[in-house]
Amino acid sequence: MGNILYLPIGRQTFDLETGEKERKKSSAFLNELTDQLIEPDSIISSPSALQRFLNNIKNEEVSAVVYQSITFADGQFIRMLLDHISAKVIVWSIREPAVGERLRLNSLTGGNSTCHVLKSAEHPYAFVFGNTEEIKVQHSIKQQLAIQNVLERMQHFNIGVLGDHQPGFYFSGTNERQLKEKFGIDIIRMDLQEAFDKSKQMPKEKWAKEIRRAKEHVIGLNTNDETVQRFAQFTSFVREEIRRFNISALSIRCWPEFFNELGAAACSTLSQFTEEGVVSSCESDIHGALTMFILQELSGGEAPYLGDMVHVNEENNSVVFWHCGAGAYSLAHPDQGAKPGVHPNRKLGFTMEFGLKPGKVTMFRVGYTPEGYRLLVMRGRALDTPQRFNGTSVEVELEKDVSETVYGLMEEGFEPHYGMVYADVADDLIALGKQLQLPVSIYTMD
Repeated sequence: MGNILYLPIGRQTFDLETGEKERKKSSAFLNELTDQLIEPDSIISSPSALQRFLNNIKNEEVSAVVYQSITFADGQFIRMLLDHISAKVIVWSIREPAVGERLRLNSLTGGNSTCHVLKSAEHPYAFVFGNTEEIKVQHSIKQQLAIQNVLERMQHFNIGVLGDHQPGFYFSGTNERQLKEKFGIDIIRMDLQEAFDKSKQMPKEKWAKEIRRAKEHVIGLNTNDETVQRFAQFTSFVREEIRRFNISALSIRCWPEFFNELGAAACSTLSQFTEEGVVSSCESDIHGALTMFILQELSGGEAPYLGDMVHVNEENNSVVFWHCGAGAYSLAHPDQGAKPGVHPNRKLGFTMEFGLKPGKVTMFRVGYTPEGYRLLVMRGRALDTPQRFNGTSVEVELEKDVSETVYGLMEEGFEPHYGMVYADVADDLIALGKQLQLPVSIYTMD
């Protein structure tokens, strides 16, 4: 993440001596979070002082602003900031030092006034209330800065799309202009047939490395299998395209061309790149790739999964998420491990064959309707059950009633690919929705 701008704002008609003590605590906390903090030496108490301070800061240098209402201050301060800095704002109000005497800070009203100006200006912001030493405040600040980091990364984010989505898979497409306007994301389109042709020309010293990588993770991989070599050739070509175009995620049309033209399954390529941090979605699901990226970033780098919801088990209050054979190697149940397989329908390799590991999970989707973008957030627990279907699959016990959840998802018309990650990031995703000013459908218990 880039520089964080910390602005402690106050007026001299209030208790700046007490306010300065709070500023020092807040400054120390923020400096623990980042070594790229831009801050004044004391409380900024006049618009002219703020202007002088901002004159030395370039807009493009600032990733996020922590605007702390040390005391009440009118809307001139935040207006001046908006004229100079475009980054999203975290508004922070602190508690009154004492009740029953003079109102010494009036910080909450300052934050209230600031939020009103930001809302009227349609400038994204978040609000935090409480003193620096409060655990809840520390968590909120960290959460908001993590969200800002994701938003900033998306401003320099390219999704490589290999092949248009299959006929009828409308949910896999996107409106590139709207995607750019809302998330800042660019699409890099590549010809799938050209990729097949060029991959077959890749020198062995390059594609052999891909086999070695896969063999480190996949139990019993037959390196002489022709489909394994096809996987390696294609993966090595795509790796060069990732470097060439600075691609952060992949969205690949996986059938029928992979089977008919390449003679191998795409699943293993998706698995290898997702394991390495370049999240990859099948069936050319562009919003699915974005979904996976957000889950990876908010979970601190955990490998996400993308699957269909294929089965309901009312007895366990659970659903099963499945896909043909794509899943990061590290998602395999530790008692089983990632094993090679063949596509359950096409009978060609090589694919992943495993049940996913148990643990706490968050399900998520960046969705789209004619009204615009929306988010889906669910929380659950991946169960320690046998592999439910050929390919990769996981049974997840939901927090909300499974029947109500399934009917709700159908009534809302969400896309049939669901992202999942082994972390509880539901609250972070809800906060992300607020920052993006998007509606969020929530299926959690709190």
